[in-house]
Amino acid sequence: MLHEYAEELWLADGPMVRFLGFFDYPTRMAVARLRNGDLWIWSPISLTPELAEAVDALGPVRHLVEPNKLHHLALDAWVERYPEARVYAPPGLAAKRRDLTFHAELGDAPDPSWGEEIAHVIFRGSFALEEAVFFHRASATALVCDLIQRFDPASLSGWRGALMRVDGLVGPDGSTPRELRASFWKRAAGRAALRTALDWNPKHLVIAHGVLPQENGREALARGLRWLG
Repeated sequence: MLHEYAEELWLADGPMVRFLGFFDYPTRMAVARLRNGDLWIWSPISLTPELAEAVDALGPVRHLVEPNKLHHLALDAWVERYPEARVYAPPGLAAKRRDLTFHAELGDAPDPSWGEEIAHVIFRGSFALEEAVFFHRASATALVCDLIQRFDPASLSGWRGALMRVDGLVGPDGSTPRELRASFWKRAAGRAALRTALDWNPKHLVIAHGVLPQENGREALARGLRWLG
């Protein structure tokens, strides 16, 4: 389940999760190993014994990071397995999951524990969902969750596939779901975040849902979020 993607960065594909009761979404997480050997986990997927064993072989889990308030269903198991890990909440998640203890909420300033190695910017301006996008410096990889989704056309059929196409989530033209786009009433804030992310000049782009882009990461990021203007 866990495979090396780039320098000090590993990916794991998880099970399908059902969204809105109709759509099955593939899931993906990333594991970055910091210079001190600690592991930083992005968007944790369902934790199985096999995945835990593979992760443990890389080093100690010290940071659990969720990108937005929709991603939390698998977090409980990770917190239970790794009680010494610091847990970071994106905007809105701490209020949603009061049953969990978060050690920090992601803001605009870099976290001192890992900020020199992993940058982040929060895409603000949406009344529905604000997402933290990350940049793993060692591998020049940007990590994007729900803001860019690119599904394989061959995997879609029927009315669900038709809706995904209308929503602009299929193939290389995959982007942000239309309902999420519409929630960005203050697009200037989103454009500012996009400029920051493009200035990272990412070589790779990893997304949580769908087929990994094969083109240059900066190009894929700009293409996926071109609707921001």
